Amino acid sequence: MNFYIVMQGQTYIEEKEHNIIWSKQVDKSGMHPHFWERMKEVKAGDCIFHYVKGDIVAVSIAKKDCYEAESPYDALYKKVGNKVETSYEELNTPLNIKDNFQEIELFLPIKYYAFQENGDGNQGYLYPCNELLAIKLLELIADNNANFEKQEQLEFAISSILLKETNRLLQIIAVMESEAKVKIRKGLQKFKQTLSPLWDNQCAICNIDSPELLHPCPSKPWKDSTEEERLDPYNGILLCYNHEALYEKGYIAFDGQGKIHISNRIEERDYDKYRIHSKMRINRKEENKKYFKWHKKNILK
Repeated sequence: MNFYIVMQGQTYIEEKEHNIIWSKQVDKSGMHPHFWERMKEVKAGDCIFHYVKGDIVAVSIAKKDCYEAESPYDALYKKVGNKVETSYEELNTPLNIKDNFQEIELFLPIKYYAFQENGDGNQGYLYPCNELLAIKLLELIADNNANFEKQEQLEFAISSILLKETNRLLQIIAVMESEAKVKIRKGLQKFKQTLSPLWDNQCAICNIDSPELLHPCPSKPWKDSTEEERLDPYNGILLCYNHEALYEKGYIAFDGQGKIHISNRIEERDYDKYRIHSKMRINRKEENKKYFKWHKKNILK
């Protein structure tokens, strides 16, 4: 299961009525925008968050792989587009992105993200949604809609039909969240198994070799990586938990030659505390180079 965010706006009503999402393939200049091309990636079973005017208003599961088809609701547009049949589950309580943006922005990737820095939606149609972001959105949605169910039940104002719909929505959300967590767990297990031997099963900086004190730290984080990059053992470094924290938070980085770069947030007199020094080098592999360069450019602060 992969996750996506679709920015619908005015098309939401028509697309919901037809239980689809649909996009054009080519813009007026003859280009193929990434947010339309991405439709071709959607497979049966994938999860879609539906964004309309600031809110996530529904979730859905793709029924079939994406295929080419004319628009079912725009008779004037005769060209073939990309279509995904899906099953909408509207939220009783929509999730407002701006109201929850402090929690959401931590999981946004650096590139191709659905929301702007102020919490507004980006222009475009279909955006990828990494599993960490999906879990956070699902948690927030579940909290909002579980509270709705409890409140309505306490007021004795909820019908049996609405109660069943709410229960079904929460069940679907639970399944989606479980699948996302399983995917992450299995990915991280495989990542550690293949990465650790590349670093002789010890911290690349301090040589600690106790397995319970070591952590595989990706250079390009899960939220920013492709499916292939997430499992690439060269996209990372084996570190003890102390040095892993420095690397993950951008206090240290390594260049393509394996030379350390230390953030000016750490004063030089404190280098010994962290068991680092300005002339340190690690035994990187050639395949680490592109990932180290990405980390240094995007994470080091």
